[in-house]
Amino acid sequence: MKYFTFNSLSLASTLLTLASAQTYTSCNPLTTTCSPNKALAKTLSVDFTKGASSDFTAAGDITYGPDGASFKISKSGDSPIISSNWYIMFGKVTTVLKASAGVGIVSSAVLQSDDLDEIDWEWLGATPAEVQTNYYGKGLTLAYDRGGKSPIATSQSAFNTYTVEYTAAAVTWSINGQIVRTLTPASADANQYPQTPMQVKIGSWSAGDASQPPGTVEWAGGSTDYSKGPFTMVVKSLTVEDYSTGTEYKYSDMSGTWQSIQAIGGTVGSGGQVGGGGGTTTTVTSTSAGLTTSVSRTLSIPTMYSGLPSGWIVTSSGKVTPVSSASTRKTFHISVFCFVSAASSLLTFFFSLDVSSCFFLVLLGCGLVVVVVFFFDSAL
Repeated sequence: MKYFTFNSLSLASTLLTLASAQTYTSCNPLTTTCSPNKALAKTLSVDFTKGASSDFTAAGDITYGPDGASFKISKSGDSPIISSNWYIMFGKVTTVLKASAGVGIVSSAVLQSDDLDEIDWEWLGATPAEVQTNYYGKGLTLAYDRGGKSPIATSQSAFNTYTVEYTAAAVTWSINGQIVRTLTPASADANQYPQTPMQVKIGSWSAGDASQPPGTVEWAGGSTDYSKGPFTMVVKSLTVEDYSTGTEYKYSDMSGTWQSIQAIGGTVGSGGQVGGGGGTTTTVTSTSAGLTTSVSRTLSIPTMYSGLPSGWIVTSSGKVTPVSSASTRKTFHISVFCFVSAASSLLTFFFSLDVSSCFFLVLLGCGLVVVVVFFFDSAL
């Protein structure tokens, strides 16, 4: 979440409330050994106009009809939500929904991991012409300055398609097929890039409730007037693509990095967009009760992601770089080498240099190539 204005009296209580409400985990693999996460390991499409899905656990006032799943808030304390019974390890989640109206009401679609990585969509009932995007890493909500706002005029009056895709290279948020925000590991706050197995959670809650701290109420646009309810968010459909395979996703250590995740019986990043590239082999070593176990697995690193900015690729080492940068380097290196070679040959021919002088000239030319290429690569 974002855009809070705190006074000295409400700061502490607001931070405590948000930390407990938005970053809860039953077992944090960064501090203890947890059971592996059940893997989706496929693409799942859910049509809520046909009723509830066994792939999700529901809580609160949720009904199903011709428009889909209706999440209703009628009174203080209402907080309808569905949570997936599985996790994805890199992937894409597309939700078709109509956000709830109502001052103080928040509609949300969230990806959240057990180590509290988080990727958010949030629609405030008080601001119907926009949607907020946000991210957190490892449950650290030290500063509420990571949020973004994107215009969407019909968020409460019509169904729109919202997609979030997260990979090792980038997180993208898209509205009706158009990318509105891109986050990369380099642009994220230090150690805050979301990268671990995620559970899908969709629901609504009242940030304008009297029980909420003043800062939260202010962010939500004001206090909720329940006499104007019920306030309803409607989710028509949901499509989830898991880019990895296997039966479970396991944290092999307490680092919280994507490289530490093991796909039991499968491969991390082997499906969807991520599966299109070549692979690199990573060995994860863990020690338990005096026994050391090494597990090797192939991690697919593609050259192109749908969420990257236009003209960018991912190299075989996993580095994000402009396409033009790689091709320009290659062309430049060849051009300099050809130029030095031709110059050496011409000088040798016109001045009839002896063998030792020719050899010295070649060495000088090679040195020039190294120096020029070094400074050119540094500039790029």
